Amino acid sequence: MVPYLFLVAGLLSCGAHVAIAQQLQVHIVPHTHDDVGWLKTVDEYYYGGTRIRIALPRLPALLAANNSIQHAGVQYILDTVIDELSRDPNKTFIYVEMAYFWRWWNEQDDVTKALVKTLVNNKQLEFVNAGWCMNDEASTDYNSVIDQMSLGLRFVEDTFGPQARPRVAWHIDPFGHSADQAALFAKMGYDGFFFARIDYADKNLRGSTRNLELVWRGSQSLGAAVDMFTGVLYYGYGPPPGFCFDVGCDDEPIMDDPDLFDNNVKLRVEQFLSAVAYQWIHYQTSEVMLTFGSDFQFEDAHQNFKNIDKLIKYVNQDGRVHAFYSTPSRYIDAVHAANKTWTLKTDDFFPYADYPNSYWTGYFTSRPALKGYTRVCNGILQACKQLEAIHNGFPGQTPSSVDLQMAMGIDQHHDAVSGTSKQHVAYDYAKRLHIGQVECQDLMANALSDLAARNGSFPLDLQFCEYLNVSFCPSSETDTFNVIIYNPVAVDYGQLFGFDRVFAFPVIGNEFNVYDSQGNPMDAQVVPIFQTPQVVTDANYLIYIQPKGDIPPIGFKTYFIRPISNVRHTSATLSKVYHHKNGDADFSIANEVLSLTFDGVTGRLKSMSNIASDVTASVDQQFLWWNASDGNNVNSSQASGAYIFRPNGTAPFPINPGNVATVTVVKGDLVQEVRQVFSPWVSQTIRLYTNTPWPVVVFEYTIGPIPHSDGLGKEVISRFSTDLASNQIFFTDANGREMQTRIRNYRPTWTLNVTEPVAGNYYPVNSRIYIQEPSSSRQFTVLTDRTQGGSSLSDGQVELMVHRCLLYDDSRGVGEPLCEPGDTGQGLVVRGTHVVVLDNAANSALIHRAIGETMLVGPIFAFVPSAYSYSEVAESYNTEYYGLVAEVPLQVHLLTLQWVQNNTLLIRVENKFEIDEFGFGKAVNVSLDMFAAFKVIAATELTLGGNAELSSVERLQWNIQGGSGGKGGKQPTYSPVRGPDFVVTLEPMDIRTFEIQVVPTTN
Repeated sequence: MVPYLFLVAGLLSCGAHVAIAQQLQVHIVPHTHDDVGWLKTVDEYYYGGTRIRIALPRLPALLAANNSIQHAGVQYILDTVIDELSRDPNKTFIYVEMAYFWRWWNEQDDVTKALVKTLVNNKQLEFVNAGWCMNDEASTDYNSVIDQMSLGLRFVEDTFGPQARPRVAWHIDPFGHSADQAALFAKMGYDGFFFARIDYADKNLRGSTRNLELVWRGSQSLGAAVDMFTGVLYYGYGPPPGFCFDVGCDDEPIMDDPDLFDNNVKLRVEQFLSAVAYQWIHYQTSEVMLTFGSDFQFEDAHQNFKNIDKLIKYVNQDGRVHAFYSTPSRYIDAVHAANKTWTLKTDDFFPYADYPNSYWTGYFTSRPALKGYTRVCNGILQACKQLEAIHNGFPGQTPSSVDLQMAMGIDQHHDAVSGTSKQHVAYDYAKRLHIGQVECQDLMANALSDLAARNGSFPLDLQFCEYLNVSFCPSSETDTFNVIIYNPVAVDYGQLFGFDRVFAFPVIGNEFNVYDSQGNPMDAQVVPIFQTPQVVTDANYLIYIQPKGDIPPIGFKTYFIRPISNVRHTSATLSKVYHHKNGDADFSIANEVLSLTFDGVTGRLKSMSNIASDVTASVDQQFLWWNASDGNNVNSSQASGAYIFRPNGTAPFPINPGNVATVTVVKGDLVQEVRQVFSPWVSQTIRLYTNTPWPVVVFEYTIGPIPHSDGLGKEVISRFSTDLASNQIFFTDANGREMQTRIRNYRPTWTLNVTEPVAGNYYPVNSRIYIQEPSSSRQFTVLTDRTQGGSSLSDGQVELMVHRCLLYDDSRGVGEPLCEPGDTGQGLVVRGTHVVVLDNAANSALIHRAIGETMLVGPIFAFVPSAYSYSEVAESYNTEYYGLVAEVPLQVHLLTLQWVQNNTLLIRVENKFEIDEFGFGKAVNVSLDMFAAFKVIAATELTLGGNAELSSVERLQWNIQGGSGGKGGKQPTYSPVRGPDFVVTLEPMDIRTFEIQVVPTTN
């Protein structure tokens, strides 16, 4: 993707003699880095063209193919590489992105496929990483990372067998690296992890101390079992300077004709030896790995290999080093054989800066709508796979989950969900997700209809509403409808939340009766829709329902909403609405456990009181915006852009003078709301639910279109200012799992030079961020519905960046400013949710783990326009489905339930708590034989990627320096999981993966 920017003090002068005390083994690794979309779409990159819309007068827009954006053609890379490898058994090549390789493989004839299998068996063609893409590490949730890796790894295993199984993780382009990513790779069985991008100061220090290779412990809960040998590539992921032989490069080829005046063999050998020596002095062993290749290179593999052949020949004739074709797995075996002792790292590699004023922390928020849609699609995909498994697949050409699996696999790419692609490519990612979503909705409709049908009833006409977040749903905006609510979580909501959840649907009118799945009247509340300046809907009300009792885990219940003409008999009460006048006295809303007080002058939140735990905090929440740097200042020419966040100062600007909100208060039996309007482009609803023992408040914001006619780029934040004495410390999650300790203006492994006091303290927040006050044990937690950049820039503060509109490119390759046009062309409007918890630290752990699970995988709503009464429906259909026959402990998350083939399923179960996490972080048992639809008759434990039997994988172990001593990387020893109970023990933060054989039951 972006050419790697590295700082070097100076290479040895060209032609200088290199004195090396021992012969170095130089591993030359030919490769290509094929972005799964970035400047061009996936299709454009594969075929080598660029689709540009040309508008002509009175004619439809035409699509013209050209390479003006970027020359790249993946199909030609694979064609020519395979041809070159077949001609010389010494040549090697590595390939990473299975989204491309799968497509290319399906186009090949049997002769070519047989040839490729021979090259794989001969270890000439090696798959490294081998996920569907090379995923981003900051913007992705762990569920989606595992899925996309599993999709690629299982393709490799199924196609080429265990001899092709990847041993090395290869993330050479992502912009910073997550501790959880390293832990997940270890659980997948990888022996090593290589990447290129770490902070420039970190790299300089590690290079000077020869610590660019290390052992990384990505999980403190899982410990040494997930230790991963980790290497930072010295020259980025390109070839050594001066040795790019690709068609797009300007470096001199090896000219070896002795009769030529321009014969340069001696000079080029000396230059190469200088590059080798300069890299070698920054590492510990005599093994040196050099990558040859870069973005979409080797389209003409012959030109590359011909020059590398000559280079190897003449370097070896010189004799001072030994150069040869190699692969990362051969290199890691050689390094392991050196039996060195390595430093241990326990934090992560965020944030990443390539220069003092260039922190890549903007992309944590870039393209917030795509980030939010990605999270929604993950929830849909998990439910889709579950129902496909419960149904034991669908025969023939009926809908499947595969399209959405592949679309989500592509969307995890480090220029997709990261928000760092060109605009037309972002549209392509969203389009692919939507196509997969629609197919999964068809599948879920079929599965739910089959589960509901009985007595030969006709299939239900199930419909889905894709815009419930903006209160638009044609299926509920009818005279009468039923809604099936499917719970994809393996714990009932009552157990998970300690209360009955509340759900809302847009309706026309305000007089309704609501009935539960047994035909009993239900409490409900009708609330006027908040018609914000940015979003206006046809519906005029929302109806809130609160089902009594649980919605069955991996099951559903049906609810009946009926309009009435006699208001005296309605079960849905109408809300009371008050318009607050600024300047009046403070006002409040409250439920059984939480009271919120608002400032009478500003209309903003002023304090929160947890009545149940006797925890109170002053809390001022407001929206502000950072003025994005345009690159024209004395310190640096760096601008804020898709990748980089760089504000012009250290004080953000208010949305309006004094940040005063116009306020409307809504009160009712189920829901209370404070609705705030700060400007035509910033509004928010703060919502409390009743009948809950948990101190939870929902902040639903609507931001955009961000105005920029003043010529100022804006990066909008939601900031919570509390009175907690947090002592510079805050905590953010790693991909939705283990919490990482952050200290303002500090890095654990080097002394930070604070050049960007705002951007340099931003970290990715995938699902939650919190601060604590040690003296009182108060904890203030904010959960997010998508990845955002976040920080605590002052004690007691939490801020999250929710939207960005930038007017300049940040010069990292994307080549266009990030200011999305939205569906109207006037600017993007984003609606999102923050869930805030105020409690003591012990209670907060349970609450944020439980809520985090349901924000990752939320309920599915399927609507049935119907005028039939409950009794008429119940006569022909099941109004409930209980998917589990065994209770699942609160600590357990059913991460994956996926159909593989007839009577064969893939299942992952997870202990979602960290070790010693306030009473919950301990081992827990769960039975795999928990499902009503089938009985488990056999279980085989697999690696996390689902591609190899766990018993067949033995990872390399590494000597570790420091107090821990010993070796890291040893696989944990699990007791066999056998019938009849198939009980699995899950340690804190552990995920275990099984392929199960099942026999369908008759219900």
